[in-house]
Amino acid sequence: MITQMKKYNFLVFHKEYDAFLTMLQEAGVVHVTEKAEGLADDPELSAQLALSQQLQQAIEQLEALVPAGSNPLAAEKMDAAELLQQLDQLNADKHNVEQLIQATRKEAERMKLWGNFDRKKLDALAEAGYVLQFFTCASHKYQAEWESAFNAVLLSDPKSSTYCFCTVNHERIQLEADEQTLNPHSYDQLLADINAQQGLLAAAQANLEGFAIKTLESFRLALHTCKAAIDWQKVQLSTDHAAEDTLCLLEGFCPIDKVEALDNQLNAAHIYYQEADPKDEDQTPIKLRNNKFTRIFEPLTGMYGWPSYGEFDPTPILAPFYLLFFALCMGDMGYGIILVIYGLLQTKKIVNISMFDGLGPIITALGVATTVVGFLMNTVFGVPVTMLDWHPAKVAGFDFWMVAAVAIGVFHICFAMTVKAICSTVRYGFRQTVSTWGWLLLIVGSISTILLSMAFSLPTNVVKYTIIGIGAVSALGIYLFNTPGRNPLINVGAGLWDTYNMATGLLGDVLSYIRLYALGLAGGMLGNAFNDLAINMIWAGGEGAIAAVVLKGAGMVLVLLLGHVLNLLMACLGAFVHPLRLTFVEYFKNAGYEGKGVLYQPFGGK
Repeated sequence: MITQMKKYNFLVFHKEYDAFLTMLQEAGVVHVTEKAEGLADDPELSAQLALSQQLQQAIEQLEALVPAGSNPLAAEKMDAAELLQQLDQLNADKHNVEQLIQATRKEAERMKLWGNFDRKKLDALAEAGYVLQFFTCASHKYQAEWESAFNAVLLSDPKSSTYCFCTVNHERIQLEADEQTLNPHSYDQLLADINAQQGLLAAAQANLEGFAIKTLESFRLALHTCKAAIDWQKVQLSTDHAAEDTLCLLEGFCPIDKVEALDNQLNAAHIYYQEADPKDEDQTPIKLRNNKFTRIFEPLTGMYGWPSYGEFDPTPILAPFYLLFFALCMGDMGYGIILVIYGLLQTKKIVNISMFDGLGPIITALGVATTVVGFLMNTVFGVPVTMLDWHPAKVAGFDFWMVAAVAIGVFHICFAMTVKAICSTVRYGFRQTVSTWGWLLLIVGSISTILLSMAFSLPTNVVKYTIIGIGAVSALGIYLFNTPGRNPLINVGAGLWDTYNMATGLLGDVLSYIRLYALGLAGGMLGNAFNDLAINMIWAGGEGAIAAVVLKGAGMVLVLLLGHVLNLLMACLGAFVHPLRLTFVEYFKNAGYEGKGVLYQPFGGK
């Protein structure tokens, strides 16, 4: 449901405007209409938006850094730029250590070929006038005569593809090999350096965690202050000025249940305002008002787009259908139970994965639906568990679910067309929706007549003339009266074009629902395949020794665990995406839903 709004136009003397905005911000109930022009070009607003984004990213990092079981300290009012600077410095310190470790590891890998050496002895040879040079070359390019001519000493394994050797002379020489410069530290010393640097990295990580505990709430306070400043600046830029800038004009909207309290505040402050019902051309925001169950599905509606003020809220209809579609795509009772358990743990914050914050209730609901449908589809982790006489799997087998998927699709599309006809009539009037009612009568009326004839064995003539009558009445609305006041020939042409689109579109839309059956069947078959693989593993090769049986049992458990985890993740991905597609494309298209509304965001609201 969409909450009814009242439109306000405020007229305030410029010297009293800041006090008025402060009162409006404290009230926190008025959604101010933003002007598109001027907002993007204002440097102060752009700077505040950039700061807000930086603070939000910093908070996400700090939330991940706070150790489990630790409670952040109370917020202190600190400068946002200073907080970000401190965090950047700590991140830079950690990054520098990580870069140092990476460089040392690379150098250690290079020096590994040279083994360990005493640098003092090498320096002593240099002081005695000897020139030590170090070379590498491919094994087939190494020349044995270098050993006698240049005092070359082979240092690497003769079987290796790259030879490392050194020469000891009184002067520098040139060879057909790559000359190398040895690191002052040998391979073992470099490994010791890496261990010491790992300690520095642990210290840098500890500094970040301590900083997170100390300043997380301060960052949140800074973000709240920054957002308040952004809202204030937006309101200032959305204000019109009149009478040589002495009067300030502002437009906003307030939910109907907050109007009385707002009017009392405005009258007490002697603010001049006009109150009216919103018009179609107004940018009226929407505030959804749903029950506890439906509310958990509102994020799915927001993924497509919020309804306009004159539209209907699709969430109450989306919720049960999405539950059913998701459950059919999963199709396994065992996976449903796992989703229920995880959803409850996520809701209670016993298990807390940040990407699923706030989604615990919907995961639990989807798990319950999957458990019920999985029982009806007779699958628990890919294993059939019951064959009761009344069970659908006993009565009709898997073909039943393919027919059910198509039937659900037909019902879903017919329901969408009914919603479109009713909502369009309420919004625009019957004369503007005659064509919509014509298509609804033709499709839903024909399907209903055929179903009734099959259920009650109606006479053939009754069915025939009923369908002819439905077709004749529908044709009038589709081809002649689809657009009142327009040339009838143009209406006929438009009706023929709609007929082509409707015929091709409806067929494709209905066939799309077969994916509900296909995904559920595929998940069950893949789960069963993992079960067979695990069972065959333990029985392969006869009884064998006890150690072999234990090893096979461990392998079976591992295959079952990894296989079903992989299948569960893939099934969840498919069950999330494909029902969304059926909702966003097939249902919303046939329901005429646009989703171009603006969500109610009151100035100063929490």
